[in-house]
Amino acid sequence: MPKQAIMLFGPPGAGKGTQAELLSDKTGYYHFESSKVIEACFNKESPEKVFKIEGKSYKVKDEKKLWNTGELNSPPFVVFLMEEKIKELAEEGKSIIFSGSPRTVYEAEKEIPILKKLYGIKNIRFILLEIKAETTIFRNSHRRICELIRHSILFSPETEKLTKCPLDGSDLVRRKGLDDPESIKRRLEVFKEQTFPVIEIIQKYGVHLHKVNGEQTVADVHKNVLNSIK
Repeated sequence: MPKQAIMLFGPPGAGKGTQAELLSDKTGYYHFESSKVIEACFNKESPEKVFKIEGKSYKVKDEKKLWNTGELNSPPFVVFLMEEKIKELAEEGKSIIFSGSPRTVYEAEKEIPILKKLYGIKNIRFILLEIKAETTIFRNSHRRICELIRHSILFSPETEKLTKCPLDGSDLVRRKGLDDPESIKRRLEVFKEQTFPVIEIIQKYGVHLHKVNGEQTVADVHKNVLNSIK
């Protein structure tokens, strides 16, 4: 089977990360989380570190402030962090599952040609997980992640009272700032204004769009996602 590049797309709380983890476990594909790549940069680099990209300067402190208030990071900064990793994975012959990338038209215009060259247009899958705005707000305001591995713990009656991650035993924490109610509402506005238009770019390059109802159970969404990549 040829290597694939799969992009899981949708508003905050659509289940991109959850479905990417399930898909990665099932297929062995590399789960490429743009949010973790960006967070890793924030944790590793000094707040005063400046990246020179395309003749402009991007300070880590400024990018982190955008991140914490629900705004999108500067697209050139994001693409800079993504490109080298994509090329590295392709050279290793690995299939990739993206959750949360591309987030802007700029990113799509930069990333899709690279993926097209490295993977072939027929091997790129773009899957839109559709959910209502109310679902986005509920899911994100109740979301917790484990402190160690940073994966999401789905909110349910069974997990509501958990304080420790059942996989690694670390504390379950909320993403400070990012999942506050006001930040969530702003992130939803940003998705509609800046991220949703990515669909037009995807279709312009000839990547087929698959739509999946993200309001279903995790298991049912997973079945639909699996069918979309076959």
